[in-house]
Amino acid sequence: MGPPSSQSASGLWVVRRMALSGRLESPHNCHHEIDQVLPLPLVVSGGIHTFASCGTLLILDQNESGLRLFRSFDWNDGLFDVTWSENNEHILVTCSGDGSLQLWDTAKAAGPLQVYKEHTQEVYSVDWSQTRGEQLVVSGSWDQTVKLWDPTVGKSLCTFRGHESVIYSTIWSPHIPGCFASASGDQTLRIWDVKSTGVRIVVPAHQAEILSCDWCKYNENLLVTGAVDCSLRGWDLRNIRQPVFELLGHTYAIRRVKFSPFHASVLASCSYDFTVRFWNFSKPDPLLETVEHHTEFTCGLDLSLQSPTQVADCAWDETIKIYDPVCLTMPA
Repeated sequence: MGPPSSQSASGLWVVRRMALSGRLESPHNCHHEIDQVLPLPLVVSGGIHTFASCGTLLILDQNESGLRLFRSFDWNDGLFDVTWSENNEHILVTCSGDGSLQLWDTAKAAGPLQVYKEHTQEVYSVDWSQTRGEQLVVSGSWDQTVKLWDPTVGKSLCTFRGHESVIYSTIWSPHIPGCFASASGDQTLRIWDVKSTGVRIVVPAHQAEILSCDWCKYNENLLVTGAVDCSLRGWDLRNIRQPVFELLGHTYAIRRVKFSPFHASVLASCSYDFTVRFWNFSKPDPLLETVEHHTEFTCGLDLSLQSPTQVADCAWDETIKIYDPVCLTMPA
């Protein structure tokens, strides 16, 4: 495993913070996400990293000498999540504890460009549709609703109701236009279609709060959930009576789970047990590697879309680590 934050960037990393700290070197309780549309020349020149803290969105430029502050934006409440535009590498949407979403342009010094305020409690998750023909954003809130947005419109297009507890995760299908999933403290994974305000599928996925979900990049019917019960479970939407796989090993709640963009059966998870674990659910012994380089809750995680080996994670120990785990440098 290489040293944290020492490799050259392969795209934009997005990190969100929830802690009351304004220090650039202190990304407390972060989440990473990589831009999917960054043009190659900017990637080659070093890439840009961003993270959102409590009231501040920071854009960091990584080069051979390290990280430098490229731009910062202030907001009046904590920022809980952030997502990249699929059409414009400068555009971001964040969501915050005051129930609002904010639209930012990193090419401009002032912002936000627009604020969308409809949720009545914290907005904990936001995701931009991967179907570039439609510019849609989905947000999940502690008010138990999911809202659909077109960033060019000043109000939500639709509100989805049905969850019976806070919503922790919302994510678009990379395969099916207009389809997204949500995970909630009500112990269910739900599948929705923007053409209908009613839920399509309800999966009673765990007997505990579900904090994260992700869609397999190679199978439109396969999703994974991570929960407070320390387990990861795979779900085939064609038969939801029981999981198609269960991965055990974490000893505290799983905060984030991500499928690999390069390997159909590989995924990564981070947990409040301070670890990041890499898995291949197709193998008899699915645990590929356990990374223990944090001293507090590990709560943010993403895998690069440009490099098949690069990973970013972060934790309450106020560190972000960008590295290449051994298991991703070898054939899956």
